[in-house]
Amino acid sequence: MSWARIMAPLSGGAGDKAAVAAAVMLAKPFDAEMVAAYTPADVADVMPWMGEGFLGGVQTAALESLKEAADAGEKSARAALETTTYAKARFIALQTPVWAGLSAESRLSDVVVFTSDSARGRGPLAEAFQQMVADEQRPVLIAREGLKVGGTVAVAWDGGKEASRAARLALPLLEKAKKAVILAAPKASSRSFDPGRLKSYYAARGVDAQIDILPDSGDAAPLLLYAAKKAGADILVAGAFGHPRLQEFIFGGTTRSLLNSDEPSLFLSH
Repeated sequence: MSWARIMAPLSGGAGDKAAVAAAVMLAKPFDAEMVAAYTPADVADVMPWMGEGFLGGVQTAALESLKEAADAGEKSARAALETTTYAKARFIALQTPVWAGLSAESRLSDVVVFTSDSARGRGPLAEAFQQMVADEQRPVLIAREGLKVGGTVAVAWDGGKEASRAARLALPLLEKAKKAVILAAPKASSRSFDPGRLKSYYAARGVDAQIDILPDSGDAAPLLLYAAKKAGADILVAGAFGHPRLQEFIFGGTTRSLLNSDEPSLFLSH
């Protein structure tokens, strides 16, 4: 199993270089294409409040300012991509409707890469992050300091649908890893599950994973983060929990805690 296309949405902001570097790091071991997708603010989003006959001076100036900002952002995003020499890196600039374009690109990508700010609801790509996880249900990698492919990968496991999906989709990472650890906190879960079943699933695919049973009860997130740090995990694989409400994705407590942590990098799937 492998990945062939990694996508990194870019905003034209200060975080783009880090996003490009992380996406290239993820793409290289698989010889995958890395697509940097410039995701500007969409003029279509501001049209409704302008109404019909919006060509007054204030409205026209607002549209011109948006276009100038988008052009400047694209130039900055292209410059961020130019910081890498990876041969399979390419740039695309999304056009109106931007969200539709981002969705289409994500559906043909194996993983979408974000930095921590977007995952924490900060910056211009915060909504794009929620769109990828909640609406498109794409696997995302939240890149943090110390990201490495080929080191140690920890998998948070409770036997549920979200955890199962994440564990399956992350298999290429596990196949590249030097060490794989299944983290299970049965006392922090309301369901009964057997981590040995995931170990067998991975073993059938050539991955020899260890199992770490976390003995404590209570909030699962700090238990998982502590165990991941103890294992020296470079990446923690986890299912994303939450529910759509008023077209906004509300993350559950465990997921929010993982998103707000400083380490390790997260491979997340809803």
